Amino acid sequence: MEFNKLKNILEASLLAANTPMSVQRLSAIFDEGEEVSRNDIARALESLAEDCTGRGIELVEVASGFRYQVRREVHAWVAKMWTERPSRYSRALLETLALIAYRQPLTRGEIEAVRGVSVSSNIIKTLEEREWIRVVGHRDVPGRPALFGTTREFLDYFNLKSLDELPTLSEIRDMEVFDPELNLDGDPARASVDMEPAPDADEEVVAPGDHAPTAHTDDDEHPDAAHGMPDDVPTDNDTHAVEHENEEKRA
Repeated sequence: MEFNKLKNILEASLLAANTPMSVQRLSAIFDEGEEVSRNDIARALESLAEDCTGRGIELVEVASGFRYQVRREVHAWVAKMWTERPSRYSRALLETLALIAYRQPLTRGEIEAVRGVSVSSNIIKTLEEREWIRVVGHRDVPGRPALFGTTREFLDYFNLKSLDELPTLSEIRDMEVFDPELNLDGDPARASVDMEPAPDADEEVVAPGDHAPTAHTDDDEHPDAAHGMPDDVPTDNDTHAVEHENEEKRA
């Protein structure tokens, strides 16, 4: 097949597809008699990527295959075409996702041990609904807790071909947002220094269905104070003192 025709077919196929397409999927659209090899497709894709130089779109390879997408430089203008606001996620959700990405496979209990707070079921549900994480197995301990790992959809969303393209831990530690609460490398010393999150830290951007944890107050330790018990209610000591005074008067 003539090279330019091959490029046109691949370009149209990628634009028509609603998901990234791998070389294997692209080769399936050609009949055997057309004699289009995977090497031919790879060369054509490389040429298509070069054709995007200086344009508002780019051809990128992610975990699931190749796709056309808007360049970051022009995204702010293109985004005005969309009526729905982009999804925003809480810090708690992003921390949970980061832990799973860097230390997978990981159980919910292990996530909680690192963060020092319980993981909301809504956070796990949101990540599973977005198909960013999935159950990859079960830990061989009593209760057999589920082990979570990331998915191809996670890699595709963040423009990654593999987990090897994630920022290194040294780069992560340079980000103030992650330091020092995330113990991504499993250092017990770092895990033991679990700092209390700043007020409303998890409520800055809340994911759909992600409820903020109930605050723990001194009233939780003193139920009577929580119910507004008045100061003039006599105590047991007051009752005994009055009875002793009445006995002295009768004597």
